[in-house]
Amino acid sequence: MWQNFAEYIHLQCDKNPTRICEIGVGKFTQVFDYLSKQDNIEIFKTDISPEDLSVIKDDVTKPNLELYKDVDIIYSIRPPSELQPYIIDLALKANTKLIIKPLFNEDLNSKRVQLKLKNYKKASFYILGV
Repeated sequence: MWQNFAEYIHLQCDKNPTRICEIGVGKFTQVFDYLSKQDNIEIFKTDISPEDLSVIKDDVTKPNLELYKDVDIIYSIRPPSELQPYIIDLALKANTKLIIKPLFNEDLNSKRVQLKLKNYKKASFYILGV
């Protein structure tokens, strides 16, 4: 499933390079690792509590919009429901595509914005602007 999720994100890369950001990085790096190996992608990751120097410290509830100025795609894997509206707001402010993979069978906390459920091979996730 994670390979399919990463493939879908890669298929959305219509620029060379395509700039991508993963929001709320945890210990799971399979998708980031796959995307970072692609020639046409520049990718970075952010978290409020970075585990290492490869993660940029940023609070999605009060984001540094300069970080996301030229980002083409934002994605987040299993973000807590209370952070989901902030991630959506950030994508709207940055005028970027958004892909959220919630916990299995979890509905999104998207407030006023309608995200579309997408199934790609064995992966299910929500998209905005894709």
